[in-house]
This record gives sequence, C-alpha cells and structure tokens, in this order.
Amino acid sequence: MIVGVASMLLAGCATKGALKKAMAEQRTALATERGERITADSSTQQDVATLRNDQQALRSELQSLRADLQSMRTDFGAKITAMESGMQFAMPVNFAFDDANVRQQDQAALGRFAQIAQRYYNGALITVEGFADPAGSVSYNLELSRRRAEAVKSYLNTQGLAPQQVKTVGYGKTRLVVPGAWGEQGGAESNRRVVFVVETKGQQPLALLEPRENR
Repeated sequence: MIVGVASMLLAGCATKGALKKAMAEQRTALATERGERITADSSTQQDVATLRNDQQALRSELQSLRADLQSMRTDFGAKITAMESGMQFAMPVNFAFDDANVRQQDQAALGRFAQIAQRYYNGALITVEGFADPAGSVSYNLELSRRRAEAVKSYLNTQGLAPQQVKTVGYGKTRLVVPGAWGEQGGAESNRRVVFVVETKGQQPLALLEPRENR
C-alpha cells in the first residue's frame, strides 16, 4: 500500500516537473518570438524612414533640377527637349562666319551647362554636335563643324567636364535653322551653332521638358 502511494506521488511529481519544464520552454519561445517581432518591426520602421528620406532627397533634387533648367531657359534662351535616349540642349552658342573659336559672350552659357551636367548628369555621355551655314563645299563645312564641336568640348573641359565624358561630331551644313542663310545674312548665325545631346541611360528627368522637336 505504502509502495503504491509512493509510486503515485513520484509519478505526480514527475508529471508536475515535466509540466513546469514545458511551460518554461513555452515562455522562452514566446519571449524569443516577441523579441524577433520587435526587431523585425524596428527594422521595417528604419526601412520606411530610409525610403521616406530618399524620396524627400529625390524631390529636392528634382526641384533643383527644375530651377536650374528654367534658369537656362530664362538666362540663355536654351531649348531643352526630351529624346528617346536622353535630353537635347539647344542654346544660342553660335560662331562667326568661317570661324571655329568659342565667343566670349557664349562662355557664360557653356559654363552654366557644364555645372548642370556635372551635378545632374555625372557620368552620362554628352555629345557636342557642330553645324555650319550653307556657304562653301560639303567637305569644308563638315570639317568646320567638327572644329566648332571640338572647340566647345575643350572649353567644357576647362569647366570641369572630363574629356572622356564628352564626344564630338560635325554635321556640316545639314539641319539648317534658317535654310539658305549664310555669311552676314539674317538668320545665318543660327546655322553656325552647336547642340548638346545628353544620354541619360533611362534616367531621364521629367522636368520642364518640351515636346520632341524635329532636328
């Protein structure tokens, strides 16, 4: 009889001990789960905060870009056009008849363009397209337009743009702004110009852009 009671007591103690152990393990698991949840929630909150900061920085950068592009238009009469692969800047940077030297009155516009390119298009490929009026042969004007593009590239390099970031091409007496105008005729200076094409590689900023124009 005594042995039976003792066995029951021992079995009860064993069961109670197992229950206590199971409860302790459950409390530990719950505490671990709660800690992991708190950590995950904290990480999520940090990710959300980082995303909000990135969005705010992007908004600020876009606002600055809009302001700078508007200043290019207001101060220098630039035309900024969206293209499939980037943007085109057409500014009144022109040349004297049969000349490829950058004029002093155009240096401010080129300096501002260099600043914008370095700030917003760092690493993008910039192509300087040179043009000529229709006076002279095709081959001569092609070479003259190339020299004009090279002169502008050299000036942009002095303003901080890396040589490897800027390439040049000459189109001679094609794409005339004022057909037939040459020398000192009205509108001829508009034919002796350069145009900038910025390849933004799919990251084209949608700010103050004009519809694509015929080039």
